[in-house]
Amino acid sequence: MTKNLFAMGLLALCGANQAADLELARPIVKEKCRLCHGEEGEASSAIYPRLAGQNRIYLVKQLKNFRDGLRKNEPMNEMTAGLKDNEIEALAEYFSAKPPLSHQIRDKMLASVGEYIFRKGNKYSGIPACKSCHGENGEGNEELPRLAGQHRRYVSDQLQAFGARVRTNDNAIMHTVASKLTEMEREAVALYVSGLKPAEATTP
Repeated sequence: MTKNLFAMGLLALCGANQAADLELARPIVKEKCRLCHGEEGEASSAIYPRLAGQNRIYLVKQLKNFRDGLRKNEPMNEMTAGLKDNEIEALAEYFSAKPPLSHQIRDKMLASVGEYIFRKGNKYSGIPACKSCHGENGEGNEELPRLAGQHRRYVSDQLQAFGARVRTNDNAIMHTVASKLTEMEREAVALYVSGLKPAEATTP
Protein backbone atom coordinates (compact mmCIF):
# COMPACT_ATOMS: atom_id res chain seq x y z
CA MET A 1 0.00 0.00 0.00
CA THR A 2 2.83 2.38 0.92
CA LYS A 3 4.61 1.59 -2.36
CA ASN A 4 1.43 2.31 -4.31
CA LEU A 5 0.96 5.65 -2.57
CA PHE A 6 4.60 6.55 -3.25
CA ALA A 7 4.22 5.66 -6.93
CA MET A 8 1.02 7.69 -7.18
CA GLY A 9 2.79 10.62 -5.55
CA LEU A 10 5.63 10.43 -8.08
CA LEU A 11 3.18 10.31 -10.97
CA ALA A 12 1.32 13.32 -9.62
CA LEU A 13 4.59 15.22 -9.17
CA CYS A 14 5.72 14.39 -12.72
CA GLY A 15 2.35 15.49 -14.07
CA ALA A 16 2.55 18.76 -12.17
CA ASN A 17 6.09 19.42 -13.40
CA GLN A 18 5.08 18.70 -17.00
CA ALA A 19 2.08 21.02 -16.73
CA ALA A 20 4.33 23.76 -15.31
CA ASP A 21 6.78 23.27 -18.19
CA LEU A 22 3.99 23.56 -20.74
CA GLU A 23 2.68 26.76 -19.15
CA LEU A 24 6.16 28.25 -19.17
CA ALA A 25 6.80 27.18 -22.77
CA ARG A 26 3.55 28.34 -24.43
CA PRO A 27 4.18 32.11 -24.39
CA ILE A 28 7.77 31.59 -25.59
CA VAL A 29 6.51 29.39 -28.43
CA LYS A 30 4.02 32.07 -29.46
CA GLU A 31 6.59 34.86 -29.25
CA LYS A 32 9.71 33.21 -30.65
CA CYS A 33 9.10 29.77 -32.18
CA ARG A 34 5.80 29.53 -34.00
CA LEU A 35 6.61 31.70 -37.01
CA CYS A 36 9.25 29.24 -38.27
CA HIS A 37 8.57 26.02 -36.38
CA GLY A 38 4.80 26.21 -35.91
CA GLU A 39 2.92 26.04 -32.62
CA GLU A 40 2.81 22.25 -32.89
CA GLY A 41 6.41 21.90 -34.08
CA GLU A 42 5.39 20.96 -37.62
CA ALA A 43 7.53 23.76 -39.19
CA SER A 44 6.11 26.33 -41.57
CA SER A 45 8.66 25.62 -44.31
CA ALA A 46 10.89 22.71 -45.32
CA ILE A 47 13.98 24.84 -44.63
CA TYR A 48 13.14 24.76 -40.90
CA PRO A 49 13.31 21.55 -38.85
CA ARG A 50 10.25 19.84 -37.52
CA LEU A 51 10.48 19.86 -33.73
CA ALA A 52 7.41 17.73 -33.05
CA GLY A 53 8.48 14.50 -31.36
CA GLN A 54 12.16 15.44 -31.38
CA ASN A 55 14.17 13.94 -28.52
CA ARG A 56 14.01 16.16 -25.44
CA ILE A 57 17.65 16.05 -24.33
CA TYR A 58 18.81 16.63 -27.90
CA LEU A 59 16.57 19.70 -28.10
CA VAL A 60 17.96 21.01 -24.82
CA LYS A 61 21.52 20.64 -26.10
CA GLN A 62 20.83 22.35 -29.43
CA LEU A 63 18.98 25.28 -27.85
CA LYS A 64 21.80 25.80 -25.36
CA ASN A 65 24.37 25.54 -28.15
CA PHE A 66 22.50 28.22 -30.13
CA ARG A 67 22.21 30.43 -27.05
CA ASP A 68 25.87 30.03 -26.15
CA GLY A 69 27.13 30.47 -29.72
CA LEU A 70 28.45 26.92 -30.11
CA ARG A 71 26.12 26.39 -33.06
CA LYS A 72 26.10 29.29 -35.48
CA ASN A 73 22.81 30.39 -37.00
CA GLU A 74 22.07 34.08 -36.76
CA PRO A 75 18.26 33.90 -36.40
CA MET A 76 18.47 31.08 -33.82
CA ASN A 77 21.34 32.72 -31.95
CA GLU A 78 19.19 35.83 -31.67
CA MET A 79 16.00 33.96 -30.71
CA THR A 80 17.69 31.94 -27.96
CA ALA A 81 19.71 34.82 -26.52
CA GLY A 82 18.59 35.43 -22.97
CA LEU A 83 16.69 32.17 -22.56
CA LYS A 84 17.19 30.69 -19.11
CA ASP A 85 17.97 27.01 -18.62
CA ASN A 86 14.51 26.30 -17.19
CA GLU A 87 12.88 27.97 -20.21
CA ILE A 88 14.96 25.84 -22.57
CA GLU A 89 13.99 22.72 -20.61
CA ALA A 90 10.34 23.74 -20.86
CA LEU A 91 10.54 24.30 -24.63
CA ALA A 92 12.19 20.91 -25.09
CA GLU A 93 9.47 19.24 -23.02
CA TYR A 94 6.78 21.06 -25.01
CA PHE A 95 7.99 20.07 -28.48
CA SER A 96 9.15 16.55 -27.60
CA ALA A 97 5.64 15.77 -26.33
CA LYS A 98 4.06 16.60 -29.71
CA PRO A 99 3.30 13.63 -32.00
CA PRO A 100 5.96 13.11 -34.71
CA LEU A 101 4.89 13.51 -38.32
CA SER A 102 6.02 11.94 -41.58
CA HIS A 103 5.98 12.70 -45.30
CA GLN A 104 4.60 10.76 -48.23
CA ILE A 105 7.34 9.59 -50.59
CA ARG A 106 6.62 9.78 -54.30
CA ASP A 107 10.04 8.97 -55.78
CA LYS A 108 10.28 5.37 -54.58
CA MET A 109 13.39 4.55 -56.60
CA LEU A 110 15.43 7.38 -55.11
CA ALA A 111 14.13 6.52 -51.63
CA SER A 112 15.30 2.93 -52.10
CA VAL A 113 18.86 4.21 -52.60
CA GLY A 114 18.46 6.16 -49.37
CA GLU A 115 17.13 3.10 -47.57
CA TYR A 116 20.15 1.05 -48.64
CA ILE A 117 22.57 3.65 -47.29
CA PHE A 118 20.50 4.17 -44.14
CA ARG A 119 20.43 0.44 -43.39
CA LYS A 120 23.72 -0.80 -44.87
CA GLY A 121 25.89 2.21 -45.61
CA ASN A 122 28.25 2.16 -48.57
CA LYS A 123 31.27 -0.05 -48.00
CA TYR A 124 32.88 1.15 -51.23
CA SER A 125 33.22 4.72 -49.97
CA GLY A 126 33.45 4.00 -46.25
CA ILE A 127 30.00 5.29 -45.28
CA PRO A 128 28.52 3.54 -42.23
CA ALA A 129 24.84 2.66 -41.94
CA CYS A 130 22.85 5.62 -40.59
CA LYS A 131 20.79 3.27 -38.42
CA SER A 132 23.88 2.32 -36.41
CA CYS A 133 23.63 5.70 -34.65
CA HIS A 134 20.14 6.99 -35.43
CA GLY A 135 18.21 3.78 -34.78
CA GLU A 136 16.38 1.19 -36.83
CA ASN A 137 13.48 3.56 -37.51
CA GLY A 138 15.37 6.86 -37.38
CA GLU A 139 14.13 7.55 -33.87
CA GLY A 140 17.55 8.63 -32.55
CA ASN A 141 18.21 8.61 -28.82
CA GLU A 142 18.71 11.06 -25.97
CA GLU A 143 21.79 12.61 -27.59
CA LEU A 144 21.08 12.06 -31.29
CA PRO A 145 18.19 13.55 -33.26
CA ARG A 146 15.09 11.83 -34.52
CA LEU A 147 15.40 11.78 -38.31
CA ALA A 148 12.12 10.01 -38.99
CA GLY A 149 9.66 12.39 -40.63
CA GLN A 150 12.03 15.34 -40.76
CA HIS A 151 11.78 17.62 -43.79
CA ARG A 152 13.85 16.32 -46.70
CA ARG A 153 15.21 19.78 -47.50
CA TYR A 154 16.33 20.35 -43.93
CA VAL A 155 18.08 16.97 -43.65
CA SER A 156 19.85 17.53 -46.98
CA ASP A 157 20.95 21.03 -45.94
CA GLN A 158 22.33 19.74 -42.64
CA LEU A 159 24.24 16.92 -44.32
CA GLN A 160 25.74 19.43 -46.73
CA ALA A 161 26.63 21.73 -43.83
CA PHE A 162 28.28 18.87 -41.95
CA GLY A 163 30.22 17.85 -45.06
CA ALA A 164 31.54 21.38 -45.58
CA ARG A 165 32.09 21.92 -41.83
CA VAL A 166 29.73 24.90 -41.99
CA ARG A 167 27.75 23.52 -39.06
CA THR A 168 29.74 24.35 -35.99
CA ASN A 169 28.56 21.76 -33.48
CA ASP A 170 28.25 17.96 -33.49
CA ASN A 171 30.43 17.86 -36.58
CA ALA A 172 33.30 15.53 -35.59
CA ILE A 173 31.67 12.25 -36.64
CA MET A 174 29.09 13.71 -39.01
CA HIS A 175 31.72 15.52 -41.09
CA THR A 176 33.50 12.21 -41.67
CA VAL A 177 30.25 10.63 -42.88
CA ALA A 178 28.63 13.52 -44.76
CA SER A 179 31.79 14.52 -46.62
CA LYS A 180 31.78 11.12 -48.35
CA LEU A 181 28.19 11.30 -49.58
CA THR A 182 27.57 12.14 -53.21
CA GLU A 183 24.80 14.64 -53.95
CA MET A 184 22.48 11.82 -55.04
CA GLU A 185 23.22 9.80 -51.89
CA ARG A 186 22.59 12.84 -49.72
CA GLU A 187 19.26 13.56 -51.38
CA ALA A 188 18.29 9.89 -51.29
CA VAL A 189 18.95 9.52 -47.57
CA ALA A 190 17.11 12.78 -46.84
CA LEU A 191 14.12 11.59 -48.86
CA TYR A 192 14.04 8.17 -47.25
CA VAL A 193 14.15 9.38 -43.63
CA SER A 194 11.47 11.99 -44.34
CA GLY A 195 9.04 9.13 -44.94
CA LEU A 196 9.94 6.96 -41.96
CA LYS A 197 6.85 6.40 -39.86
CA PRO A 198 7.14 5.47 -36.18
CA ALA A 199 4.09 3.64 -34.89
CA GLU A 200 2.67 6.82 -33.38
CA ALA A 201 3.33 9.04 -36.40
CA THR A 202 0.66 10.75 -38.48
CA THR A 203 0.98 11.71 -42.12
CA PRO A 204 -0.27 15.17 -43.16
